[in-house]
Amino acid sequence: MIVANMEIISQRKIASDVYELVLKGAELVNYATQGQFLHLKVSEGTDPLLRRPISIAKIDKEKGELTVIYRAEGKGTSMLALKQAGEEVSVLGPLGNGFSLNGTKRGEVAVLIGGGIGVPPLYELSLQLVSAGVKVIHVLGFAGSDDVFYEEKFTKLGETYVATMDGTYGEAGTVIDVIDKKGLSFDTIYSCGPTPMLKAIEKSFPEKKGFLSLEERMGCGIGACFACVCHVKNDPTRNAYKKICTDGPVFAIGEVEL
Repeated sequence: MIVANMEIISQRKIASDVYELVLKGAELVNYATQGQFLHLKVSEGTDPLLRRPISIAKIDKEKGELTVIYRAEGKGTSMLALKQAGEEVSVLGPLGNGFSLNGTKRGEVAVLIGGGIGVPPLYELSLQLVSAGVKVIHVLGFAGSDDVFYEEKFTKLGETYVATMDGTYGEAGTVIDVIDKKGLSFDTIYSCGPTPMLKAIEKSFPEKKGFLSLEERMGCGIGACFACVCHVKNDPTRNAYKKICTDGPVFAIGEVEL
């Protein structure tokens, strides 16, 4: 974990209120892995006080660059969306435990299921899985056509399906609907998205192994404030917790209560 100023190489809007931000700083890049996140300070002052957790979408160690994708939906992220190339951002990271590549063997099939702003961390994961000889299938869920992003990038790596809740683009319905409709077959699940979607995945594929990345509001990002805890599954005492920021955000399916 490092605190460093990273230079903004580029920032662009890629969907409705969704921005792609490319940051340069080899010091952090060299330690980053798929599924981790960064804590960005969006202002030089104390308003807002807390850093904003944003998932890493791509790691380019040759260029010393990290790409993150976020939705500008509050004061902090809206301030971040105003920043331009050449400016610097204070970054704490890389944070959390990311996706393990050990769950899938060469030649096996992994389905990567993303929902909304949970899609970004799956891109670097897909790059790594493909490099490891794993066949990838992407099922990406969005609210509507204006919210879709990175479809072309995912398609270059493997079979890709897009679902929209309002039916304005791709398949109408949920990611589960798409998997059922297309009769997709796979060995391992990797997913990131809203909790209701993750619950549906656990319920729909109880026999499948895999990993889920949880989305949660965070305070410190380093496990000190206990703002992002979740119960360990099947704990009779109800006293065992995991911290999403440090133990996660990625957990094995069935490890924690959703």
